[in-house]
Amino acid sequence: MIEHCKIIDLPRINDPRGNLTFIEGGGRHVPFDIKRVYYLYDVPGGSERGGHAHKALHQLIIAMSGSFDIHLDDRHEKKTIHMNCNYYGLYVCPMMWREIDNFSSGAVCMVLASNYFDEDDYYRDYSKFISDVHGAA
Repeated sequence: MIEHCKIIDLPRINDPRGNLTFIEGGGRHVPFDIKRVYYLYDVPGGSERGGHAHKALHQLIIAMSGSFDIHLDDRHEKKTIHMNCNYYGLYVCPMMWREIDNFSSGAVCMVLASNYFDEDDYYRDYSKFISDVHGAA
């Protein structure tokens, strides 16, 4: 399942006046319809975010400014991706445990999500996530 998580190279228009990147849903750049956008910022040094998985939610995670690490875990494999480029997005599929840490000063992490917030879609307990993934395997 971790092989479904991949870096998506977003379009860039280079211009001497400043560069522009745009993102379109519906399968053009993002493999899902975008229903929610949120971003993390002012994360104190040494802090972690994430620490959960989603049952059905698809996400595209972008380092809008600065850098951070995303740790992915599908129970069978673990992978760490360093995000530091605002024209790359990391697609994260459902049923993928993720933790985000190592935020640089001034980092901004933007997330495009396939659905509205729904607490019932979250796994916040790693052992429950592992148990359910193991049961589905």
